Amino acid sequence: MADTSAHLPALGTLLTAMVTPFTKDGAVDYEQAAALASKLVDDGCDGLVVTGTTGETSTLTDEENLGMFRAVKDAVGGRAAIIAGTGTNDTAHSVHLSRQAAALGVDGLLLVTPYYNKPSQAGVRAHFETVANAVDVPVMLYDIPGRSSIPIEPDTMIRLAQHPNIVAVKDAKADFVAATRVMAETDLLFYSGDDGLTLPWMALGAVGLVGVTTHVATRRFRELIDAVNANDLGTARKINFELQPVVRATMTRVQGAVAAKQILKWQGVLPNSIVRLPLVEPDEAEIETIRGDLAEAGLVFS
Repeated sequence: MADTSAHLPALGTLLTAMVTPFTKDGAVDYEQAAALASKLVDDGCDGLVVTGTTGETSTLTDEENLGMFRAVKDAVGGRAAIIAGTGTNDTAHSVHLSRQAAALGVDGLLLVTPYYNKPSQAGVRAHFETVANAVDVPVMLYDIPGRSSIPIEPDTMIRLAQHPNIVAVKDAKADFVAATRVMAETDLLFYSGDDGLTLPWMALGAVGLVGVTTHVATRRFRELIDAVNANDLGTARKINFELQPVVRATMTRVQGAVAAKQILKWQGVLPNSIVRLPLVEPDEAEIETIRGDLAEAGLVFS
């Protein structure tokens, strides 16, 4: 595998897939978004994904997406990489939004596998190449068959790696054998797309994490990544064990954006935990389960 260090300053190693805060009346709260971005960077993030899945991109308008890109870039641009979530299942729409994001000066784009349409691998490749051809911005592919219903197959990924703008992958399918082949045959930077698998992913060769639990345990994830990079496996394992209840609370009980906003409200970071339909806030039973998970990690909120 070739040296990947050249891309690290552009994309970072600890990226949070940010939630999109809303006001009480359901409008995007750009002021809160800027404040959250600043806190995440202060606590150790060197990259932020804005309006990805966790940012509820599918229920945002283009104007709201662009407003989020602008607000976060104004808040922390120059201190962290700003990766704009501009992928949809409509290639033309993805091109349109990607061009507008690039014009705002974002540092990269996150493009998810086209969902619902179920294209062939040739269609997947053509979709990504069409968007990458339309901009001069680094592209991170988002491989998440659990949401898109189809994977990016290794042969497809290897061919996509030949495109000069396609430089990274957020992997949320945890096929370590497939990933090993792609890492061995390309220069693509891999990022864990599963918070709880950050340590095994980095042991395999990934450069970092694009996470959701990183909203609520940013500094601990920073320490985990730094420990792996320092070849301190003992410390990395200890931190990984300690983080498991927090990951469980954030990622397994309810949808990630829902849980993250609830916990951020308990932490006093966000004023509310409002999400947009079809997402709904957790019910009392779910809240108690999340509280129980967090208590295992020593996080207790009144």
